[in-house]
Amino acid sequence: MKQLIDFIPLILFFIVYKLEPRVVELAGHSVTLGGIFSATAVLIIASVVVYGAIFIAHRRLEKGQWLTLAACLVFGGMTLAFHSETFLKWKAPVVNWLFALAFAASHFIGDKPLIQRIMGHAITLPAITWIRLNLAWILFFLICGSANLFVAFTFPEYWVDFKVFGSLGLTLLFLAGQGLFLARHLHDAEPENRNE
Repeated sequence: MKQLIDFIPLILFFIVYKLEPRVVELAGHSVTLGGIFSATAVLIIASVVVYGAIFIAHRRLEKGQWLTLAACLVFGGMTLAFHSETFLKWKAPVVNWLFALAFAASHFIGDKPLIQRIMGHAITLPAITWIRLNLAWILFFLICGSANLFVAFTFPEYWVDFKVFGSLGLTLLFLAGQGLFLARHLHDAEPENRNE
């Protein structure tokens, strides 16, 4: 459920982006609705509302949520300020690469890979399996960032569709693969080999 809430701003962005541009009256002001710039404004507002509500409800946001919110504000704000969608096109690659960097840095900072810190409370695996899983996440985020960048600047007419559906599809495929990987390696987690 929590992951679905994170998609609300992106879904609203997609809906507004796909609208045929039109002028609507909102609180006594004429506002253009439809297209990239109004969709970006909706993305920013929806992100602030969604993550603000999560923060109020739980008194905290996860680091990934802070990063996503900050990237939305920075890249979305620059898109609106400079009236150029190029800034927003860089958001997904940069966020994905920062996640890859965080997972990579965890091999050198701390005593456990980041994926083990995230999932270790729910599953027990040998240390080498955690390392392989963490490396898979690094590769996944590098590929996602590169794919988003490639589509955004090579096929600009499809980049919003890819941002919503392509990225979601890649994520679901990766999670399915991770599930198969974990199922295959669960038998390796013998009690004497467990890395608590």
